Amino acid sequence: MPKGLENKLVVAISSRALFDLDESHRVYEAEGLAAYQKYQIEHEDEILAHGEAFGIVERLLQLNDYLDDAKVEVILLSRNSADTGLRVFNSIKHYGLNISRAAFSGGESPYRYVSAFGCHLFLSTNAEDVRRALDSGVAAATLLPRSKKATQQSKRELRFAFDGDAVIFSDEAEQVFKRDGLDAFTASEVAAANTPLSGGPFKAFLAALNTLQSEFPDNAPPIRIALVTARSAPAHERVIRTLREWNIRIDESLFLGGLEKGEFLAAYGADVFFDDQPGHCESAKEHVSTGHVPHGIANLIEK
Repeated sequence: MPKGLENKLVVAISSRALFDLDESHRVYEAEGLAAYQKYQIEHEDEILAHGEAFGIVERLLQLNDYLDDAKVEVILLSRNSADTGLRVFNSIKHYGLNISRAAFSGGESPYRYVSAFGCHLFLSTNAEDVRRALDSGVAAATLLPRSKKATQQSKRELRFAFDGDAVIFSDEAEQVFKRDGLDAFTASEVAAANTPLSGGPFKAFLAALNTLQSEFPDNAPPIRIALVTARSAPAHERVIRTLREWNIRIDESLFLGGLEKGEFLAAYGADVFFDDQPGHCESAKEHVSTGHVPHGIANLIEK
């Protein structure tokens, strides 16, 4: 972790995830880089609308209001140059977001700065950047556009929801399911109930989030964490024992036995949900902000 960011939860966000840059991107695709640069400079005093991750970032930064020392740092990563990125920083200032650190990569992928900043999580709308960040060992997800506009909610807990296999945990159990079917998966998990699962790409982020959660009183923490998994009994025991072994606390656990997750995520009130399987993400994004984690055997099959 770089000096100055120790003991903080560090989240990297792409400019297109934070703000709605669709119109700018259409200019780039239709007319090229020079036209895009001209467009951004001409419109740099026009405030950008919220992107898919804006509410998540705003709520994360608001957690610092509860603490004597800021424990959340958000880093902006952008393919813009600093010159064309001025519009993004003007919008950050307009909305009062406490984001001061950024990397503008001038058209190249900014993923390589994720590790340099010591980030626990990278959120982007660019799937290739997300894959590269995951390959470098950082939790990362591609934020999917929601079918319906999110309704403004009164301030309450920031609610995270995670799938289990291939997200929090490795995909070792999911490989058995894909190869041999449900009965073999269940038998394997029952036999290995006392053997902790290996960590998945989001284990370190979940642990950092849990550490941040412990900064707040137990009776009213402003962060809530849920596991929302397609597993059901008796395959639940290995999951519970694994989290216990890792000393990670989960507030709510939903073992859905293959049911679609969207309605349950809405009932929980998730602000963001992370899942490796595209099918589950499609169901979830009807209800909540959803990050696809392109990791594990499900993504090898569906490529």
